[in-house]
Amino acid sequence: MPKFPKELDLMTRKKLIKVYARDYQKARSKKIKSLILSEFVRLTGYNRSYASWLLRNAGKKIQISTPKGPKIILVADPNRKIKRKRPKIYDQKVKKALIKVWAILDYPSSLHLKAMLPGIIPKLEKHGELRLSEEVREKLLRISRSTIDRLLAPERKRLKLKSRARTKPGTLLKKQIAIRTHADWKEDEPGFVEVDLVGHDGGLAKGDFAWSLTLVDISTQWTEIEALKNRAQVWTFLALEEIRRRLPFPLKGLDCDNDSAFINHHLFRWCQEQGIIFTRSRPYQKNDNCHVEQKNWTVARRYLGYFRYDTEEALEVMRELSRLLSLYVNFFRPSMKLKEKRQKDGRIRRIYDQPKTPYQRVLEHPKIPEETKERLRKQYEELNPAELRRKILHLQQKLFSLATPVKGVEYE
Repeated sequence: MPKFPKELDLMTRKKLIKVYARDYQKARSKKIKSLILSEFVRLTGYNRSYASWLLRNAGKKIQISTPKGPKIILVADPNRKIKRKRPKIYDQKVKKALIKVWAILDYPSSLHLKAMLPGIIPKLEKHGELRLSEEVREKLLRISRSTIDRLLAPERKRLKLKSRARTKPGTLLKKQIAIRTHADWKEDEPGFVEVDLVGHDGGLAKGDFAWSLTLVDISTQWTEIEALKNRAQVWTFLALEEIRRRLPFPLKGLDCDNDSAFINHHLFRWCQEQGIIFTRSRPYQKNDNCHVEQKNWTVARRYLGYFRYDTEEALEVMRELSRLLSLYVNFFRPSMKLKEKRQKDGRIRRIYDQPKTPYQRVLEHPKIPEETKERLRKQYEELNPAELRRKILHLQQKLFSLATPVKGVEYE
């Protein structure tokens, strides 16, 4: 008896099906059929029930009579896959509109995109950025997350940055400034923020180069970013004052890492005079500043990149870009907040709230005055997210062109 390899290729199996099906269908007794089936299963490795189905149906001929003309004979082929010819619900028109909205919102996840669609579609139509038929609009509003992922999968493959820390621990005033961990952030009141610095040295931490200061409010996730000439205490303090003026609520609490740019008498005294609670994280515990550490990637690195900026011209472009990012991120970029953690069988399950923009969280917060909310509503009505996105991309290209080349460092 011939020996066959354990793993037969598809063509060999198809040939075996034809040979054994002929004998199997001609067999008169169950005993002979069982012997043929056992041999076929041994050779192919198929499940016995599936193998039986293949041998019964392979090569069967069906005659179909037609009113005019000859009879049609159909030969069964169990290996042939039949494509379903169900019409597509989400066609190219829906896909094209979805990709456009996805790009305007800077390529969010399907969860965030689905949450933003009901609000962003009317706004884009109002500004003439999107023209949709009634049918396409209805489909976009009822589309599911899984369908969004399926439609955007080819686009995601075409698109695809890392992180470095350049902060030094400060030694001044540490005993006078209280330590606060990530678990201590229980404030449900706007104004309690985390701050951090990101260096734009391009991989060469020598001389003066630009830094960006990121600030995030814990309650509303309101995020601000400001460019600094260098990490000197005076520039850090001025950046904090500028951001404070832009916040839609008063600054009540400031939490930072152990960087000497923050841990200094000047900032400590200013916080005391303004009635701002000043705290710091534990040394070498990044999770204590988890809120702002996340924004260091999603805002600072994502939009400003990893290049070296050490000229006045580049600094001015960074500052202009920071103003636009404040509007774009806070009004049109949703995020989720951790509601609770549940531990079961040694595993931790994290429960998040629905994706919302910082602007939406501010409007929903009961402790923010109505006049502030009304001012933000008017500002939102005037904003065009597509125009903002175009301006951001233009400034990004201008900023990258002003980057100082660093010898021996290559960027992907």
